[in-house]
Amino acid sequence: MSSNLSVPNQIRQLNDARKLVLGDVKYYPNVVRGLLPIIGPNAPVELRRWGAEFLSEAFSTPALSNSQKETMQLYVLATLESLLSAREDTQVLRSTIQTAASIYPLAMRWIINNGYDTVTWDKMMSIKQTILRLWESAIPSVRISCIKFAQRVVLAQTVSSGADYIKAGALDVSLDKVPPNHQSLDPRNLEAEASGLLDRMLGTLQDSTDALLVDATLNCLSILVRTRPGTSGRILNALLSFNPLQLANSPLTPRSRVMIKSMEKTARLLLLHLTKPDPHNPIVPRILQHIERIKRDVAEVLETTGRKRPLDVQQHDGHGAKRPRVETHMPKIPPLGPPPHSLADVFTLVGHAGLRSFDLSQVPAALLAKVAVIALSRVDAQLLAKAVDGVRARLDTLAEAPAPEINPNTAPLGVDEDDDDYEPDFYQAEDAEQLLNKLDGSSPNMPELAALDHTLALPSFSLPQPPQISPDAALAAGNSTVIKVLEMMKSLDEPAAKKTKTGFVRLAASSGTRESWMTILTRLATRSTAGLEETVVKGEDSDSPKRSSLGSNTREVLYNYIMEDFRRNTDVAVSWLCEEWYNDKMQAQSRGDCPNNYEKTALKLINGFLPYLHPQDKVLTRFLSEIPELNRAMLSRVKDMCRDPSVTQLALTSLLYLAMMRPPVKEMALDAVQDIWTEFEDSRPMATKYLSKYRPGFVEAAEAKAESSAPAKSGAAITA
Repeated sequence: MSSNLSVPNQIRQLNDARKLVLGDVKYYPNVVRGLLPIIGPNAPVELRRWGAEFLSEAFSTPALSNSQKETMQLYVLATLESLLSAREDTQVLRSTIQTAASIYPLAMRWIINNGYDTVTWDKMMSIKQTILRLWESAIPSVRISCIKFAQRVVLAQTVSSGADYIKAGALDVSLDKVPPNHQSLDPRNLEAEASGLLDRMLGTLQDSTDALLVDATLNCLSILVRTRPGTSGRILNALLSFNPLQLANSPLTPRSRVMIKSMEKTARLLLLHLTKPDPHNPIVPRILQHIERIKRDVAEVLETTGRKRPLDVQQHDGHGAKRPRVETHMPKIPPLGPPPHSLADVFTLVGHAGLRSFDLSQVPAALLAKVAVIALSRVDAQLLAKAVDGVRARLDTLAEAPAPEINPNTAPLGVDEDDDDYEPDFYQAEDAEQLLNKLDGSSPNMPELAALDHTLALPSFSLPQPPQISPDAALAAGNSTVIKVLEMMKSLDEPAAKKTKTGFVRLAASSGTRESWMTILTRLATRSTAGLEETVVKGEDSDSPKRSSLGSNTREVLYNYIMEDFRRNTDVAVSWLCEEWYNDKMQAQSRGDCPNNYEKTALKLINGFLPYLHPQDKVLTRFLSEIPELNRAMLSRVKDMCRDPSVTQLALTSLLYLAMMRPPVKEMALDAVQDIWTEFEDSRPMATKYLSKYRPGFVEAAEAKAESSAPAKSGAAITA
């Protein structure tokens, strides 16, 4: 990588390198070697952050073997040492310490097997001392990484048990792997250092009041108890003496309450996890008792601090100075105001303006009924009787009130101006004699409608007729709509995997997903309406009419869409063929003829993607197994694939899958395998393996027939 590039361009190239190693881990050593010169302490902080994070990923990934990591750590330690000495950026420090935690067991195994390489071990010791010094003064996020490093050191420098090798993972470096007379390592010093680091970790549980550090320490203790039996006693004693309520001495704040809950939950889950491997251990009842006690104490402290201050002196007589007794009094029902009055005004007993404006229709009916029943069951009988009497008095007052006088100048006509159906009568009402004469048809006094004043009649209005759309315009509009829907569907994201309702009677537009839109298009292609299906468009260069329809155009659009990426759109192709097959069956039942669109579409799709298949493709097998019907014409296309020897195995495997998983086409599939054996000599070894199992005797008979016909042909040639 050129150093003349800007930092964003360098990071972009580094991201491309990360994608390369994620695809194939064999490139990790080369990428790491090329990365180290550009992430030194003098590099920009962005590059150092990226490089430190990448090294942490490289040494922690399980995809890379431990032997490769062990080789890589030989030339990475110098860079880690320089990054730790800078101490400028928190993110760089965290990633560097995490990388060192992953490398420490590798470095120790290297020095165990290569005792002469004291230079590498000295670099690791320098890194370890720097990290342990950071553990004392760094910020909490960096100290958490230091705790993880200390855990890896304790794991590497303590004795393990053979029974726990599987739990420790593929890389289990422990003190018992160090020879007693090793030239660079002293097992006694290593064990003493590990014991001191463990005491320092356990001291965090007693001294620290930061929940982040306590939780980090608790999370690191589980693997120590399970894989290092020598440390389990000290760890269990520290856990049983750990009290998450050490923050409860100071006034509790919301932050401290959350910290107490977090520490109590982490400690409880850790202790429960330790009891699962051996439930009958004598210490398990003590652990469970400790868990219940701490849980109860934490709940009691947190609930007590959240309660209100209790009343110091209980007033038994009800006449205290601070809490006077509220005397029960009967509410006064206000009289009705000036008219007009609504029904709500009659039954409203509350004079408060805010309560009067409250809209009870916003309250759910079930909740309102429940509240009403509870309120009525607890209401005072005298209060209820007084309220009923008040409403009764209001009704009597309204009944005795005189009718209001009507002002003829301002009185309404009794006609709603918004009523469009109102039509006034322009003639006098008919009496009984006129009605009888009207029924007899001899009434001379019937007023003529023509004599009415035409100025009072409402004029008629009608919308103009829409212009007639030609079949060509309708077809063009339909095609453009299909293309727009397809373009819009391409922009939709792939939905998350979930179980959806399938079948021919499902609702196509039940959602706006890619599958729903594709179902609409496939049904538009297969179930087009009669008015658009048989449109005839004249060809420009030919005198004969060229038949075109919305369905055929939509089929062409779908075919082009599938062929753009037939591996990704195999589900669309299968769904389309299912709709074609269903439509052909329905038309055969209703009209007696079968348009056979299914077979034409299936053959077109097969001919479209077969030339692009490679030997490892699974699209052909999936396609043949999911489409609703197969025939010999389709299988003959698969047979013709064997002209290319590279895809012969794919063709035979697909046919064998059909013979095994689709019994209705088993014989057709085996016939196709026989034809492959007969027509393509290069395919006979693979075809023979399948035919000998499913059609025993065919190969022997065919070979015997070929041998018997060979001498006859040679004799005829000699005679000629």
